[in-house]
Amino acid sequence: MDVRPSRPTLLVVAHGSRDLRHAAAVSALCARVRSLRPGLRVEVGYLDFNAPRVPRVLERLAAEGTREVVALPLLLTRAFHAKSDIPAVLREAAARLPLLTVRQAEVLGPSPLLTAALERRLSEAGLRPGDRRSTGVVLASAGSSDPEAIAVIAEIAREWRRTAGWCAVRPAFASASLPRTADAVRALRAEGVARVAVAPYVIAPGFLPDRIAAGAREARADVLAPVLGPAPELARLLLRRYDAAAPAGARGDLTALSA
Repeated sequence: MDVRPSRPTLLVVAHGSRDLRHAAAVSALCARVRSLRPGLRVEVGYLDFNAPRVPRVLERLAAEGTREVVALPLLLTRAFHAKSDIPAVLREAAARLPLLTVRQAEVLGPSPLLTAALERRLSEAGLRPGDRRSTGVVLASAGSSDPEAIAVIAEIAREWRRTAGWCAVRPAFASASLPRTADAVRALRAEGVARVAVAPYVIAPGFLPDRIAAGAREARADVLAPVLGPAPELARLLLRRYDAAAPAGARGDLTALSA
């Protein structure tokens, strides 16, 4: 008789947005995760703006008899939401649902899979492998007031340039921090970079990604990549974070698909 523990439910915790494109992108990403790991239950809960909210999803899961959940923050850096908001929401729910065990997974970034997804989006926007030595990339993130998150973005930019062969990679931010996207594009132009591409380091469309795109257009960037969305590399990364947080022996037979 097979006595392996059942796999915990994966609860993807998204921030939420008034922009309808945001929830659509999150849903598409979760659909790709399900396709990579058949049989894994994947739910979505939002912190704000969209439904269902995270506490309601956990209540429903507990009522249906679910006993283990891995809550995975759909975040690229470990900033305020990962350190404060999400743990608080999960602790409050755990206090009300004593039969439900909830484990919080790590945030998605940094990861080589994220830079691979960024490169996929740049390629889709028209860049070719031979363009790297003449192209400077603006790594444009949403921004944060958390110094740790800002330092991580700067380190990703340095490492991406070192390993990928771009002539330059510079961080930029849509809020809270400087430089803005347009300023980073202009700075690369002033240094004599022949071609400038903007790579949004964001998962789903919304207000701040639109601000990144506006800055790219304002400064006349040559290439503007789409947001990460349901990139296959991002879906694989969600499964890596899930596997790292799930208890040993409860991850199912298809772990290799997330490698």
